[in-house]
Amino acid sequence: MKIKPLNIAFNEIRNYLAGKAIGITRDQSLMHEVVKCLFCKMNAVMDISNNLDNEKIAVLYREAFHVIKLKTQSIFAHDEEFLLDPDSIGFIHDILNQVDLDDPHNDPLSELYQTFVSSDARGAEGQFFTPTSAVSWLVEAIAPTKGEKIIDPACGAGSFLSFSARYLRANGASSKEINENLFGIEKDEYLAKLANTHIALSTLSQSNVICADSIEGKNQDGSPIPFELAGQFDVVLANPPFGAKIKIGSDEIKKQFDLAHRWSKDKITGRFVQTDKIAVNPTPQILFLELCLKLLKPGGRMGIVIPESMLSSSAGGYVVQYLLENSYLNAVIGMPENLFKTSGKGGTHTKTCLVLATKKTTSKNDSVFFMAEAKWCGHDSRGNSIPHNDLPITLENYLNEKKPNKGEAHLGYRLKQNEIKSFVLAPRYYNPEPTDALNLLKDTHDLICLGDLIKQGIIEIKTGNEVGKLAYGTGIIPFVRTSDISNWEVKIDPKHGVSDEFYQAYAMKQDVKEGDIFMVKDGTYLIGTCAFVSKYDEKIVYQSHLYKIRVIDKEIISPYLLLAALSSKPVIDQIRAKRFTQDIIDSLGKRVSELVLPIPKDIIKRNKIDSMVKKSIDDRIESRELAREAKAIIAEI
Repeated sequence: MKIKPLNIAFNEIRNYLAGKAIGITRDQSLMHEVVKCLFCKMNAVMDISNNLDNEKIAVLYREAFHVIKLKTQSIFAHDEEFLLDPDSIGFIHDILNQVDLDDPHNDPLSELYQTFVSSDARGAEGQFFTPTSAVSWLVEAIAPTKGEKIIDPACGAGSFLSFSARYLRANGASSKEINENLFGIEKDEYLAKLANTHIALSTLSQSNVICADSIEGKNQDGSPIPFELAGQFDVVLANPPFGAKIKIGSDEIKKQFDLAHRWSKDKITGRFVQTDKIAVNPTPQILFLELCLKLLKPGGRMGIVIPESMLSSSAGGYVVQYLLENSYLNAVIGMPENLFKTSGKGGTHTKTCLVLATKKTTSKNDSVFFMAEAKWCGHDSRGNSIPHNDLPITLENYLNEKKPNKGEAHLGYRLKQNEIKSFVLAPRYYNPEPTDALNLLKDTHDLICLGDLIKQGIIEIKTGNEVGKLAYGTGIIPFVRTSDISNWEVKIDPKHGVSDEFYQAYAMKQDVKEGDIFMVKDGTYLIGTCAFVSKYDEKIVYQSHLYKIRVIDKEIISPYLLLAALSSKPVIDQIRAKRFTQDIIDSLGKRVSELVLPIPKDIIKRNKIDSMVKKSIDDRIESRELAREAKAIIAEI
């Protein structure tokens, strides 16, 4: 029989129950019935013949559930019974026979929850469940051992704890040893119970998951959490809730967190200094990062999922500094944007990283750590599972210190902690592949840094302005946006036109001239796209998400040669490595000055490229203007 993916199997069960079950219609109630079936299927000895009818199958499930209740009194009430009719139990049994519940990389309970609970309900609380591929990477990389105390301070449905339980069990730990050393904290009462259930699927006994606020250190009733937190744990695993809209921590508690304060950058030392002022709304992922480090014993290991923007934005540099001052980095793995996409419209496109670190025992800062950028794993943009998965390869490269296969340098490279630039920890920024490609051109090309050309006054780079929505449609002068840049051309029929009054307000400041080059600075897919400004395009206003690049000394480099270099594959690959998430879009930012241009040393070749680009642009623009003129004549008839 062909193995059925869990998400498809549970969708079939949900659709069946939604149309069949009588008296139980809420998704959580239906899910609880499926959980009972899961326990029976995974933990009871149920040798059910294929020729049994649904009535007899239901009897066997009810008998198995009676035994399971005695072992899991914290999960199921003593008087609890199946509420499903025999046909529903038979249907679920048949579907569960078609999935691989023994696969250690499957996480049936998390998949079940994501199927039965709406994405809107989960997303409102930042509950984007970590895909099993990422969970297993962190657990296997940390490799917890028998007797180590493990905690997840934002455990959700308990994926990290459940996988840790299975990992420990596979390595000889008993259920008693596992439960004594697994701890979880979750604010949502239902999820806390689900986490206990999750672990019990492996151990058939009660674990130490409680419903409480780990940031506040309090239970629901305001009493202290019933076990010690600070400095007590060997391992911390977490995927904290993330999102600027999520409010977390009282003002009194925030004072106790260094990262809840505002930080300012010392212009002399370049380091960040903590101030006495509390940030207006520190994001939950920042406070959880500090909490995770505080929970660890010296030498303890942390595996955490955090948004890449925390590790790459200039505003978040103090967070990276704090991490480096309090831990030795072991690994940072960049994840695809679709990692947290689920089926349908669920999930989030937030780009994340897996961070592995060890709490410091000394003050040395010369440690070497592993980096990788996984391009494939999780789901595609439609929520469908991607068959190719880079994570096992990166895990093998990390654990065995293997060098990736040729052409796959992004799947494993190492960096010294003192080689980190500008507090940027995003792995793609240090991807060696663009540099390796440039080095292959050294003999035939001059490798010129754009920043050097700026310092020498050979070129200048400026950005535009936002005119505001009230200016849209006030006239016919083009307001050029990122979507108006394509194939080296500026669209002169943009969606939004502005009046001459608005144009005059920006004309002198923006100073657009023939020969200027526009490059997309911010966006999602268009960053790095370039366009040449023709004599017909000078009367425009351009937005702040564009660079305007002007060649000042055309004897050194022509704008046509510069345009070709900026659009070349070696430069595009650099742009992909240097673009980081900023709010909800990506940005190249000031890192544009770091781009290295490959310019042919052969003067004849330079001149040939120059004339080819010029002819291509001239022909295209003249053709465009002829078409516009023809349209105008038609309109006059």
